[in-house]
Amino acid sequence: MSNHLPHPDHDRGLEFDLSTLMSRRSLGLFLGAGGAAAALAACTPGGPGTTVGTPTSAATESATAAAGAPAASPTLTRAIAECGVEIPAETAGPFPGDGSNGPNVLAASGVVRQDITGSFGTGRAQAEGVPLTFTLTLLDNANGCVPLAGAAVYAWHCDREGRYSLYDSELTNENYLRGVQEADANGQVTFTSIFPGAYPGRWPHIHFEVFESMSNATAAGQVLAVSQIALTKAACDDVYATAGYEDSVANMKRTTLQNDNVFRDDGGIYQLATMTGSAAAGYTAGLNVTL
Repeated sequence: MSNHLPHPDHDRGLEFDLSTLMSRRSLGLFLGAGGAAAALAACTPGGPGTTVGTPTSAATESATAAAGAPAASPTLTRAIAECGVEIPAETAGPFPGDGSNGPNVLAASGVVRQDITGSFGTGRAQAEGVPLTFTLTLLDNANGCVPLAGAAVYAWHCDREGRYSLYDSELTNENYLRGVQEADANGQVTFTSIFPGAYPGRWPHIHFEVFESMSNATAAGQVLAVSQIALTKAACDDVYATAGYEDSVANMKRTTLQNDNVFRDDGGIYQLATMTGSAAAGYTAGLNVTL
């Protein structure tokens, strides 16, 4: 287990990232932040993770039809019903691996994949931990919440020891827990991974960037949105009671969604995943991402 602490500038916030990493990618983040602020001022939240009855409105039906999607699943139907508040713009942190701060995994052959537990290319490491499968549902708020089919998501997170591949001194030649997926006809991307650990100063989370297309993602082009998924306390407490996550127990005791320097603006209510499962069987997580 690594004893390395995160970089002192780790996840200091969107404003810090913009002042230090102003590039073609951080400019895209800046524009996304403005859109998110406007949406928060103009929209009433539906609240991701809430249980909603199956809508029968013409707006919902037309949104699904306009996307060219097959019959809407209950998950997509709920997502459309809850659409309205754009996902808050957040920091990508100092370990994005997208070329904005050092390594650029997006240019590497093999980064497009669903299972991100292992390294690809010359890397050989496999991340160990409780299985986690997470799904993002991308919705276009400006066009009646139709699914963003064909958009792409780059997702990454730390391992159970709190380390980030490509950046930790023990993992500079590894790239596990990073990958890109293209949204399907329902605007959904799914990744198979492991449950991330909790490290000092941060609530357990998963980073992601949304791109207009797969070609934009693999060319590290301008992003549509940069945000993070917050994992639920109940799931974290369950997982962190298992072997390999010992350090996470103490770190969780010092951090809440309300004092986390990323989620504290709204307590993470728009980024808190809906989660099911157990440490023994593995967890699934889902989040609606309105853009």
